[in-house]
Amino acid sequence: MPAVHVKDSEFEEKVLKSDKPVMVDFFAPWCGPCKMAAPIIDELAERYKDKIDIYKLNVDEEQKYAGQFGVMSIPTVIVFKDGKEAERQVGFPGEQGFVAMIERYIR
Repeated sequence: MPAVHVKDSEFEEKVLKSDKPVMVDFFAPWCGPCKMAAPIIDELAERYKDKIDIYKLNVDEEQKYAGQFGVMSIPTVIVFKDGKEAERQVGFPGEQGFVAMIERYIR
């Protein structure tokens, strides 16, 4: 099951008010490293579906929260916990980088 795309209109409800950790991949369709990360993000969304919600946000279409959280380059992945930014990864760290990030918040 691929990661679900989240829109600005849903962000507060799905991300900031979630009762479990949430990882958001801020991306754009034209971004090379974003394309490399996409299948890994989708696989992790399936692997960890019961422990963390994983969403994608297209910064070309949805700019409010990308701006609010100061996303200046993509890909940027942010983990939110209790409605607040808990960790940020700018660039593509590979699968192990994403897994390590997730694992810190699902224990």
